[in-house]
Amino acid sequence: MLTRVKSAVANFMGGIMAGSSGSEHGGGGCGGSDLPLRFPYGRPEFLGLSQDEVECSADHIARPILILKETRRLPWATGYAEVINAGKSTHNEDQASCEVLTVKKKAGAITSTPNRNSAKRRSSLPNGEGLQLKENSESEGVSCHYWSLFDGHAGSGAAVVASRLLQHHVTEQLQDIVEILKNSAVLPPTCLGEEPDHTPANSRTLTRAASLRGGVGAPGSPSTPPTRFFTEKKIPHECLVIGALESAFKEMDLQIERERSSYSISGGCTALIVICLLGKLYVANAGDSRAIIIRNGEIIPMSSEFTPETERQRLQYLAFMQPHLLGNEFTHLEFPRRVQRKELGKKMLYRDFNMTGWAYKTIEDDDLKFPLIYGEGKKARVMATIGVTRGLGDHDLKVHDSNIYIKPFLSSAPEVRVYDLSRYEHGADDVLILATDGLWDVLSNEEVAEAITQFLPNCDPDDPHRYTLAAQDLVMRARGVLKDRGWRISNDRLGSGDDISVYVIPLIHGNKLS
Repeated sequence: MLTRVKSAVANFMGGIMAGSSGSEHGGGGCGGSDLPLRFPYGRPEFLGLSQDEVECSADHIARPILILKETRRLPWATGYAEVINAGKSTHNEDQASCEVLTVKKKAGAITSTPNRNSAKRRSSLPNGEGLQLKENSESEGVSCHYWSLFDGHAGSGAAVVASRLLQHHVTEQLQDIVEILKNSAVLPPTCLGEEPDHTPANSRTLTRAASLRGGVGAPGSPSTPPTRFFTEKKIPHECLVIGALESAFKEMDLQIERERSSYSISGGCTALIVICLLGKLYVANAGDSRAIIIRNGEIIPMSSEFTPETERQRLQYLAFMQPHLLGNEFTHLEFPRRVQRKELGKKMLYRDFNMTGWAYKTIEDDDLKFPLIYGEGKKARVMATIGVTRGLGDHDLKVHDSNIYIKPFLSSAPEVRVYDLSRYEHGADDVLILATDGLWDVLSNEEVAEAITQFLPNCDPDDPHRYTLAAQDLVMRARGVLKDRGWRISNDRLGSGDDISVYVIPLIHGNKLS
């Protein structure tokens, strides 16, 4: 037990040792080093880098900032910039992708394979020109803009796979509901194939009252309609899109699980995606990346971070209900610090899954076990191993020097937030910022908003590079300048040594969608 605890502490102090040369081609568990990579490592396709440029970008000393060579490679004149870490992993474990997808329900099939060639061909059009989100008369489908960021850990394999495939799972899930979405005047049917129900809502509530009075339409009477619930929830169209995104994340995670026996898919990754569909932005986040909208100087958060601290109660409840997952090495209870043997029998502050506050309990032998959640802030870890609680992959992740799997505590379910573009008239300086935690670890929402509101007004509104330059400015502010004491940012604070990836997406294009 003592050895195991020492190992856990050592792992906690160092976090996951990610990105070693071996982890990229192996990954442990089912993914042996003799297995081929699912996809080769590279930088985002839209950057248009040669192999030599990819290798030069991996300079952990100079840390060059990569930006778009051609703004026309991304729709809406979206800006993008990235920089590699200061040496924590061989590769840049962030990944990104952006496409314009065509969602079309194929005749005679509930689901079908996304038209990958069509998506890639359309995404190369300048600024997504002509691809406003409206019905496509040629394909009788709808066009959908897609942006994504993935932050890998313990290797870049899962992030690379997700950057190549998640958009196709999104498309496949949307294919089931595209015809329903196009008919926005009618609520989605409860069962597919049913005729749209135009019955007023108040008439449904009277049915039960009538049945209680024994009147016409009561159960068992000759005029009784087919059996159905007395009341029925009204499900808006955007809830179908949210469900499609949630299902796409689940299917992506299951695919990684299946394929890790055939391919080397190292580690796991967080996932932050945005789709623009029928005039609304859907932001889906699983992990600790972040999205914010800056509109007329106002900050509108579009995501939440999922960490051991923010999901403490969910994790503790799971451990309480299924204590075997703790491997007899951990306790699900939280204490302000590690409990020592000399404190047996004493009363100490603790917190359980049902508590947001604290109380005192008498310390017992089981309380001497290592806490399920340990540390604060960015140093908080689940089972002294991982600092994020939602994402994709990590199917083979175990507690150091043990056979205790951590995946049961991790979730692939994203939180999805919706922003209706048609409700606002956006200006040229109103933007959606997507970034991995390398940016947010050192810059607050307010600092990012201040940087954007200072930078964009000084750029030519007609300059297509203005948003890429804004993304570059944010990355530079977070990376800082290399000095004798490491990378430093404003006020001589420590800069980010992590991989940093940033999108700056102008919302003025949303004005054209309504």
